[in-house]
Amino acid sequence: MTSMALNSAAGLSGMLKDGHTSLEGLDAATLRNISASKELSRIVQTSLGPNGMNKLVVNHLERITVTSDCATIVKELEIEHPAAKMLSLAAKMQDEECGDGTNLTVSFAGGLLNATEELLRSGLHTSEVIAGFKKAGGYLDKILPTLVNKTVDVNDVSELVLAEAIKPVLAAKQFGSDVVLAPLIAKACLATASKSDSTGKFSVSPDTVRVTKILGGRMDQSEVIHGFVTLRNVETTITSVSDAKITVFGCGIEASGTEAKGTVLMNNAEDLKGYNKSEEVKMEEIIKSIADTGTKVVVTGGTVSEMAMHFIERYNMMCVKITSKWELRRLCSAINASALVRVGPATPDEMG
Repeated sequence: MTSMALNSAAGLSGMLKDGHTSLEGLDAATLRNISASKELSRIVQTSLGPNGMNKLVVNHLERITVTSDCATIVKELEIEHPAAKMLSLAAKMQDEECGDGTNLTVSFAGGLLNATEELLRSGLHTSEVIAGFKKAGGYLDKILPTLVNKTVDVNDVSELVLAEAIKPVLAAKQFGSDVVLAPLIAKACLATASKSDSTGKFSVSPDTVRVTKILGGRMDQSEVIHGFVTLRNVETTITSVSDAKITVFGCGIEASGTEAKGTVLMNNAEDLKGYNKSEEVKMEEIIKSIADTGTKVVVTGGTVSEMAMHFIERYNMMCVKITSKWELRRLCSAINASALVRVGPATPDEMG
C-alpha cells in the first residue's frame, strides 16, 4: 500500500515525477522565456526586407528548405518552447489574416521583449511593464489612422489601383522587379477573385494561381495566361487544337492486364496473328468511341501504349500526358472536366 503522506522537506519537487523540475522567479522563469523568444526573433530578423538573407532549414524528415519567408521558417522549425510558440502562432495568424508582415511581427515582438528584459532587470515589476505596453497600444490606435498612405475602395478595384497597392509588398522581397510583377499579380488576382454574397468582400484562393518557369526566359517576359499551362510537350504529331472538347483520364491508355495469371496456347503462326489482331480491334474500338464523342484532345495521367498512340493519331486527336496527379486535378478544375478511371468514351458532363 502506497503512503499518501507528503514529504514537507522535499517541497514541490516531492509531488512531481522523477526528472521533473519547477522554475519560478525572475531569473528562473521570466527571463528564460524572454531569452527563448529573442532567439527566435534573432533567427528571422536577418531575413527582413529586400536584402534579407535566405535561411537553410532541415526538418525532421531531412527535407531541406531554403527561404527568407518568416512564415515558412517558423513553420519548418517546429518550435516546442511555450513562449517562443506564442510568437510562431502570432506569425501564423498574421499570415492567415494579411498574408504579409510575418517577419515584422516576430522581429517587433523580439525588440519589445529585449526592452522588457532591461526594465525587469532595473527593478520594475511585470505588471508595471504590461501596463506600459497597454498604454503604448492605446496611443498607437490613435496615431496609426493618421499614417495611412493609400486607401483602396473594395467596390472600385481596378487592375491599375490594385497594382499600385501591392507594389510596396513586392518591393519587400523583389526590389526592382515590383514594377514588372505588380500588374501581372493584379491581373491574376482579379481574374480568380470571387465576391461573397453575405459580406460583399473579395477573396482570392492562392491555389488557383500557379507560377510556371520556362528555362531560358527572363522575368520581363512573364505574362498571365487564363487557363492551364504545362511544361510537358504533347505526345502526338498534332500540336495545336482550338475550341476542342477534352477528355481526361486518370489512368493510362493501354490494354488492361488480367488479375490472375493465364496461359495462352498457340499452335501455329495464324493463332499468334489472330491473338494480336483481336487486341488491335479492341483498342481501335475504344479509341474510335472516344473520337465519336467529338473529343479532339486526350489527357492521361498514366502511360499510353504504342498501339493506343497509333489509333489516336489515326483519328486526328492530340494526346497530352500529365504525370502529376495535382496538375491533373488543376487541369480538371480549369476546364471543368472529370478525370475518368476507365478507358472509354466520356459523357458530355465529364468532358471539358
